Amino acid sequence: MGLWQIDANTLARSRFVLSPFAETFASLRLLQAGTGAHPGEADWLRAHLPAYRAYREADPVAGPLVEAAIGTSWIADFFCPTSSVGEGFEGTVARVRATGAEQARDDLRVSLRGPLPAVLDRDDLPERATALLTFVWRETVEPYWERRRRVLEADVVARTARVHRGGWAAVLDSLKPGTRWLGESRFQVNRNAYPPREIAPGADLLFMPVTPRTSWVSWEGRERYAVVYPCLGVLAEGREAVPTGLAALVGAARAALLALLGTPMSTTQLVAVTGQALGSVGRHLKVLREAGLVERQRAGRSVLYVRTAAGEVLLEASGRA
Repeated sequence: MGLWQIDANTLARSRFVLSPFAETFASLRLLQAGTGAHPGEADWLRAHLPAYRAYREADPVAGPLVEAAIGTSWIADFFCPTSSVGEGFEGTVARVRATGAEQARDDLRVSLRGPLPAVLDRDDLPERATALLTFVWRETVEPYWERRRRVLEADVVARTARVHRGGWAAVLDSLKPGTRWLGESRFQVNRNAYPPREIAPGADLLFMPVTPRTSWVSWEGRERYAVVYPCLGVLAEGREAVPTGLAALVGAARAALLALLGTPMSTTQLVAVTGQALGSVGRHLKVLREAGLVERQRAGRSVLYVRTAAGEVLLEASGRA
């Protein structure tokens, strides 16, 4: 299994950050797979998969390049650099563009675990990779970035609140399949049989949520490490199953909010996820709170709403009915 040795100070300094580049690479993996994990992904694929496939047909290098770069258990380093804190898409993809041709070929040999196919034995691989990633960003991610950003921020707020309540171990265990805090400064980042890595004191340890259901780890030298993980499913899908009986009892809009609030969320995040107006969300939350079905919590400067025990019972009973 992949193990990172992390001292207490590095873990205490670690943080959640948003990366437009990570979101783009995750979206590329989803396009490459061609199958969505939930209805929201399926809708997105129907809208953008034809253009992606047309791009691949127009560029005979693009298909073999992305297949080689994603690999089976190792992503080609040059193709997916680790974003730094606050870095935009252009800043990260510039490092893809700046890769030397031989380095790009070497990275692809590692991800392929073998020799390069003839179509990839060329000097313009960094430029081809940059063009493909930029296409995915501009055509399939950037138009949705404001909403996706709010969804990712909701995940960060929820995870941070969980850190405050139960410590880092509870959060690390739930990031993605294969992550687990083993104690004694050991963090299992995946189930792959790779040698342990010792994270140098003072290095940045970053946790990056993405909306597609995918994950990976990466690092930049010895100074920056990242765990990219899928954000909470209910946020990525933008909806939760709402029992019909509950919707009839309290109204569809309130029932939808109650279903979402198994995860602590602010009014702004609920607006982003549900598409309801801010005033409507506020009014519905007031009614649910007065009924004892949700409560307010404070996490830093944010005010979050979450289901109470009574709300859990009501939702569960409605689901059974």
